[in-house]
Amino acid sequence: MGSRFSFFLFFTFFFLCNFSHLSIAQRLNFTSFNGSISPWSPTQNQTLLSPNSEFSAGFLSVPNSRNQFNFSVWFTKVPSNAVVWSAKSSVNSSDAIVFDSSASLTINSRGQLLLNDSSGKILWTPENPSTNSSSATLFLDNRGNLKFGSWESFQFPTNTFLPNQSIQETIFSLNGKFKFVNSLNLVLNSTSDQYYSTPSPLKSMDEAGRVDMVSSFFLTSDYGDTRLRKLVLDDDGNLRIYSFYPEEQNQWKMVWVALQEQCKIKGKCGANAICMPGEDSYSSTYCVCPSGFIENPGGVQQSGCSRRTQLTTNTKFLRLDYVNFTSNTGQMTQIEARNFTFCEARCSSDPECLGFGFKYDGSAYCVVLKQLLFGYWSPGTETALFLKVDRSETATSNFTGMTEILQTTCPVQISLPLPPKDSNTTTRNIVIICTLFAAELISGIAFFWSFLKRYIKYRDMATTLGLELLPAGGPKRFSYSELKAATNDFSNLIGKGGFGDVYKGELSDHRIVAVKCLKNVTGGDREFWAEVTIIARMHHLNLVRLWGFCAEKGQRILVYEYIPGGSLDKYLFRRRVVPVNSNGEEATPGHDPVPDPNTMQKPILDWNVRYRIALGVARAIAYLHEECLEWVLHCDIKPENILLGDDFCPKISDFGLAKLRKKQDMVTMSRRRGTPGYMAPEWITTEPITSKADVYSFGMVLLELVTGIRNFEIQGSEMKSEEWYFPGWAYDKMFKETRVEDILDNEIKYCYDSRAHFDLVTRMVKTAMWCLQDRPELRPTMGKVAKMLEGTVEIMEPKKPTVFFLGGE
Repeated sequence: MGSRFSFFLFFTFFFLCNFSHLSIAQRLNFTSFNGSISPWSPTQNQTLLSPNSEFSAGFLSVPNSRNQFNFSVWFTKVPSNAVVWSAKSSVNSSDAIVFDSSASLTINSRGQLLLNDSSGKILWTPENPSTNSSSATLFLDNRGNLKFGSWESFQFPTNTFLPNQSIQETIFSLNGKFKFVNSLNLVLNSTSDQYYSTPSPLKSMDEAGRVDMVSSFFLTSDYGDTRLRKLVLDDDGNLRIYSFYPEEQNQWKMVWVALQEQCKIKGKCGANAICMPGEDSYSSTYCVCPSGFIENPGGVQQSGCSRRTQLTTNTKFLRLDYVNFTSNTGQMTQIEARNFTFCEARCSSDPECLGFGFKYDGSAYCVVLKQLLFGYWSPGTETALFLKVDRSETATSNFTGMTEILQTTCPVQISLPLPPKDSNTTTRNIVIICTLFAAELISGIAFFWSFLKRYIKYRDMATTLGLELLPAGGPKRFSYSELKAATNDFSNLIGKGGFGDVYKGELSDHRIVAVKCLKNVTGGDREFWAEVTIIARMHHLNLVRLWGFCAEKGQRILVYEYIPGGSLDKYLFRRRVVPVNSNGEEATPGHDPVPDPNTMQKPILDWNVRYRIALGVARAIAYLHEECLEWVLHCDIKPENILLGDDFCPKISDFGLAKLRKKQDMVTMSRRRGTPGYMAPEWITTEPITSKADVYSFGMVLLELVTGIRNFEIQGSEMKSEEWYFPGWAYDKMFKETRVEDILDNEIKYCYDSRAHFDLVTRMVKTAMWCLQDRPELRPTMGKVAKMLEGTVEIMEPKKPTVFFLGGE
């Protein structure tokens, strides 16, 4: 009997312990809060949990203070920086409500949600919740949206937007210094000065990393991965998107940032100071004083700088390269200055002027500064700043560019030692050297004459017997009947062009070839053979290989290797009208088939492939200009003459064929050679034609590789169509508006990663701008163009390309 009673007591104790444990667990996590479990205080350690358990809401300790709390929403499983919303004192405020452990959250009999302190004072209540008192419930949905009646926390964000949350409300940084207004503008809160605008108002963000705007969208760098994400206005004033990576030590990684240069955010430094990027340009900055200024007692960041010598009527200017001041509206006046002297004189005569900015690009841009606020240093600054100081100021500029450094470099003096005094053996040595030179010269002439006689004899014999197969794999001389059989009586036409028609064929050894039947060719068999021999000696990875030729029955035919990939234009211009060549004919030269709307589209070229194509073409043209035994001018560089082989290796076709044209054919063309849109300006003027004509054509092709559009297809512009110029439009987008995304090929814009591709695309565009200068002497050689693309030489800032009949800005 005693053992049964003991067992009963043990069972009762075990049941009560487990029941108590279950009750506590239930109180710690609940999915809704209503009047039946009101009030809710910080000491209860209760948490409101979303159905998917990804978000939690409740009382959260203030950092560094265990007895102070906020009422917040946070990511449940994120160990750091997890808060996404906190109750604020007012809508247009950044101050989160802080209270002690005696406060409590209640739902009264009228269905009102109230956060009260110990005295009953209302610390916070939702605005206009429109609830039914009998069903008033606070709950957290799966998106992290806290709801009470018609009130939602998504309508009153703090500094964070979550995926699928409408980005329409104004948010503040937690320190209250910055705000993001109308889902468009970043503003310094104390002065309402705007320092950044998105291209279009933001609408929403999804879990995969796509951010929709009113008129477009953009993708984060890790687009495609479904992750926890948040769009945050940080305390440094920058707008960023973060993704959570639990597999990388539970850290938040920045996957998009509004401003790449942190110093462009206003309010980083005090008056007269200049913001400088730190080691981590995305987050760290520091402030310095310009020349002639000293640090104020409160520090450069807060109090700024003051002049060491006050201004008098006798002043001068110090040039600060790469420095810009963006003062308050009304304190900067832009004027049109014909030259630098005019801009300088305007500031000198104005006692309120503290400095001026001037552009050396011929745009007549001059801005007069009456206030030195929000200064920053940036290598992308287009203006040179000239700071007004007193004439007695002895300080020199502490911001100098490369030009100033080169000008101040100490010169190196090189001197050669004096030659020794004339000795008695000098005359004898001169006689010996001259005798040996004369003997070698006579022997060389005799040997060359003997070789020339034998060469002419055997060459004529080989021509007579049809044995003109050159050594070392040179071009073979085919008979007309061989090529007729190979092309099935020239029935398989694969291309037309200014130099003739192209047919596909198969030789007797089963090699697939492209057979080009030339027209308007000069010279007889021997002259034609000599020119073809020169072309055949041009061996380069990026030139189409010439295998043979035919010169009989009035026919002039070239036999090339067959490139199955087709020409570059089929890949770049996927919906286009077939262009015309210089003769007004449909121009599809090379080995591309006649366009067939029923054929499959070509694959899209990514950025790395386009870069390799540009580099290969540049090296091939440089080879024709600088490395061949004979200088060769192509005269018709365009996408239709660039063929793509295996692994998209580019190969130039129709090189050297300009040497075979008849002179009268050139006269009828009135000096014009090539395809409209790719012709250099000197073809139309009376200036001499040099290799720089090919450089211009390559620059146009290089720009088309980046944009994916024809140079004569007018893009969005306010100019009249007859005044629109493709390179000028691209220059304005790239270097004036700094909107590189506007000139990228729409087909692959989605895969553009500014960190991976910005330097590559910028190098291609800058090189193209140098190639497209209207004056030939301003264009680089093709050898230098190849090095510019390789990144082995520094590319200076180019001038805006113009056309002689349009003029410059």
